[in-house]
Amino acid sequence: MNPAFQGLLTIIIGVGGCIGYFYFSNQFLDKVLYPPKGPNAGRNINRANMIRPWLFLFPALCALGLYLAYPVYETLRLSLTERVPGGGSRWVGLDNYNQMFNEPKFWEAMRNNMVWLIVVPAMSTAFGLLAAQLTDRIRWGSLAKSLIFMPMAISFVGAAVIWKLVYDTRPAEKEQIGVLNAVWMAFDGGIGSVLTLQLLPSLVLLAFAGVVGLIGWVFVRPLVRPEGSPTGIAVMPLRVLVGLAAVWLIWMSLGSVFDVLTATLPYGQPQTWLTIPFWNNFFLMAVLIWIQTGFAMVILSAALRGIPEETIEAAIVDGANPFQIFFKIKIPQIAGTIVVVWTTITIVVLKVFDIVFAMTNGQWETQVLANYMYDKLFRANDWGVGSASAMIIMLLVTPILVWNVYNARKEMR
Repeated sequence: MNPAFQGLLTIIIGVGGCIGYFYFSNQFLDKVLYPPKGPNAGRNINRANMIRPWLFLFPALCALGLYLAYPVYETLRLSLTERVPGGGSRWVGLDNYNQMFNEPKFWEAMRNNMVWLIVVPAMSTAFGLLAAQLTDRIRWGSLAKSLIFMPMAISFVGAAVIWKLVYDTRPAEKEQIGVLNAVWMAFDGGIGSVLTLQLLPSLVLLAFAGVVGLIGWVFVRPLVRPEGSPTGIAVMPLRVLVGLAAVWLIWMSLGSVFDVLTATLPYGQPQTWLTIPFWNNFFLMAVLIWIQTGFAMVILSAALRGIPEETIEAAIVDGANPFQIFFKIKIPQIAGTIVVVWTTITIVVLKVFDIVFAMTNGQWETQVLANYMYDKLFRANDWGVGSASAMIIMLLVTPILVWNVYNARKEMR
């Protein structure tokens, strides 16, 4: 059958089936089950009106149960069983989780995922906020926004292929087709190399440590200096966690500054960037940051445009400079949107698979949880440990989803 005709037939059957379901189910409800006539007409009408919304919800509930609830149940069941020779399975309880927790690759994946969770949402949100603020102040801002948002139209695998070419390596005697190595080979160890590759990155790391310290202080300050209403107990663990993460990031940044300043760089030698332990994770993160910055920019730009002009004009009259207006007037008013963008990107990061699979396949200490799950399920054919890792991913994602729903309902109220 021709694919175009098959697609058209599917649409006709799908739309026709939906229309038929809603029409005949309402006819059955009104004509057979609770007809609006006779001595109980009023009661029948009320009962029919109570049931009618569930008729409309039933297809969605059925789909959610079939494609969400049942897979979660089945994954949990599989994580507590193992295959036996000859087919079938047997109950093993928490043995799969115990085996998974004893594997170094799992903890490597957990460590890398934690680094991804800290770096990617923070950088994507920061770059998106910066782009939203700057593009609204220039004449050709719409064109700039289109270019920044364009990576969102590329699949993760497509973006991974593009960036793999950026990181490509050729022998020193050949022309480099990878942009990063082509730039790298231009440095020779002179004063320009020291300024660009050592002093500038050190300043960037110090600036990053300063921004992280500021963000950490904003979160922790209500615990140290409570003002006005007391801090909510539910939010307190999050504030403590953000504070600890900020301290760790500052410590890592300052240690990296020392490493960068004292490093002996191999000038004149092409680098296989994706095989450098630890740092290769950041080269992979750059791909997701490049994609998600456009998403953050669009959402935050809309939030910035929604800020009342009166508050900004009042700040200008009071003598506030542009930095004070941005950090003390605009940021507090869009804090809720920033949190939503941050948590949305966090969920994407927890499920990241395509980029790692296409670029390194988890080699050279770049394993992440989703890739670890794929390896166990489809390569090692170990459905027990693979399902256990899937449950770990779900447990990590669930609190973020609950937090998003809580904030959405809070804003609606």
